[in-house]
Amino acid sequence: MEERKIIVGFVSLGCPKNLVDSERMLAEIAKAGLLITAEPEGADVVVINTCGFIAPAKAEAIEVIKEAAGWKAGGTVKKIIVAGCLPEREGAALFDETEGVDAVVGLGQRDAIAEIIKKTFYSGERGTYLEKRPEAIVDDRSRLLITPSHWAYLRISEGCDHRCSFCTIPAIRGRLRSKSQEMLIAEAAELAAAGVVELNIIAQDVTGYGRDLNIKNGLAGLLRELEKIEGVKWIRLMYLYPLGITEELLGTIAASRKIVHYLDIPIQHINDEILKAMRRPDTKEQICRLIERLRVVLPDVVLRTTVIVGFPGESEGQFGELVEFIKWARFDALGCFRFYRESGTAAAEMGGQVPDEVKQRRYDELMVAQQQIAFAKNKKRVGSTIDCLVDSVGRKKGGRGRYYGQAPDIDSVCIIQNCRSAAGEFVNAKVVGVKDYDLVVRQI
Repeated sequence: MEERKIIVGFVSLGCPKNLVDSERMLAEIAKAGLLITAEPEGADVVVINTCGFIAPAKAEAIEVIKEAAGWKAGGTVKKIIVAGCLPEREGAALFDETEGVDAVVGLGQRDAIAEIIKKTFYSGERGTYLEKRPEAIVDDRSRLLITPSHWAYLRISEGCDHRCSFCTIPAIRGRLRSKSQEMLIAEAAELAAAGVVELNIIAQDVTGYGRDLNIKNGLAGLLRELEKIEGVKWIRLMYLYPLGITEELLGTIAASRKIVHYLDIPIQHINDEILKAMRRPDTKEQICRLIERLRVVLPDVVLRTTVIVGFPGESEGQFGELVEFIKWARFDALGCFRFYRESGTAAAEMGGQVPDEVKQRRYDELMVAQQQIAFAKNKKRVGSTIDCLVDSVGRKKGGRGRYYGQAPDIDSVCIIQNCRSAAGEFVNAKVVGVKDYDLVVRQI
């Protein structure tokens, strides 16, 4: 008698890099003939691809695991598999931290997920798949996209050689391993053939691309090749280290027809003493010069950054310096994290740990300052015309989309009135108003 096909529910948590891993796992699951359901609660096996970067990500993952355990206890789910970054950090200890888990799967076993699902489903034993993470290049071709069909992430490298004192990524993901240009061009062409018009370039450090392969100006060279791919209209750069932004890279962006003038540059802080304690290679002077240079070379550039407040030893004066810098730099978008004391990092053992209530107050103050900047910039766009990529269309001709200055999932959106186009199409629109961080536009 033929075995019944296993029904798999899949939950993807965490950052875009993790999402790419989820898409590869889903492709392997489908290729193995297993059935994928959109309702994990009724699945035979639930796979949870987790993030474990910081405490809130771990807490979210634990909550999802507990929810799945409740389904299992109620008889609607038979097996639970926890995959991704959290098993890489916690290992088999996850069995003790959470009830109901049947297998934990590390990053090195990503492409073996279908066989692990089968083994877990038919076995009554718990399984650990935490073999040493291979230092080989991760091949992300042949993915089952869970982003909208017209945009996707292109991961150009895995791991990171930086040793920021607050960061767990090198311990989880390993050293920098750049994909070959040939592999990336093939992957991008595959995505374009499937209807992707926007490529969002990601890595732990995008500007580090090719450094491990001794390729000079590797990112600029790669971008020039990606631009040649027919069907791709927008290429967006995420996670650029400030010191990796060279004149050649800027020249490549300025000369491009497809690389949008949007740069995501996490700076983390601006005070030189804090930057040194963070083990960041930048200085305040270098960061300020870079921002000034960017706005000369790319006058219409949209800048996003990320900062941390409440780092060990951060004084009121140093925090105030950060706020004043934010007011000077006038970033279009900004993400702010309260410092989390992550085990295994150098910053966790530093003196001068900042109380949680102080971190929260500083977070609130900084985000109010950034909100005022973002709202003022939005108001200045009223009356202008922009090209929008339509992401979704609802009833009554209402749509959602983005202009080049809005990255998917993390930034604001354009609320499109009188939308006559389908998702994945570009429309010319006039900005007629604002709604908090979002722009209200009308298709022309």
